[in-house]
Amino acid sequence: MRPEAAGPERPSGLRNPPAAVRGAGAGALATMALVLLMGIVPLIRLDAPGAAIVVIAVLAVVAIVLCGLLKHEWAWYAAILVPSVLIVAGFLHVALAVLGVMFALLWAYMLHVRRTVLR
Repeated sequence: MRPEAAGPERPSGLRNPPAAVRGAGAGALATMALVLLMGIVPLIRLDAPGAAIVVIAVLAVVAIVLCGLLKHEWAWYAAILVPSVLIVAGFLHVALAVLGVMFALLWAYMLHVRRTVLR
């Protein structure tokens, strides 16, 4: 099969672009959840308020649940809640806001990749 013959149908060159993008998004969300869970002990050592720990635990669960829901269009945009809530929770501890900004940049990149691949 010539490369130019497959061009208009699959510009990304992937066999199943939606599945590939879902896998990348799920990987990003799983990484966010893992980083959040690993952040609990340092926040306890830094005497962060208990509300900060609760926010992290809830957001980790939300990220894991959203991993399985990425086949739905709305889940891609619902995942923006994780970094948004972290940024807002920055008033509890500044580390949460920093983490929220990093996660927001990661998710913005994932949305860009999704848009580019599924074009």
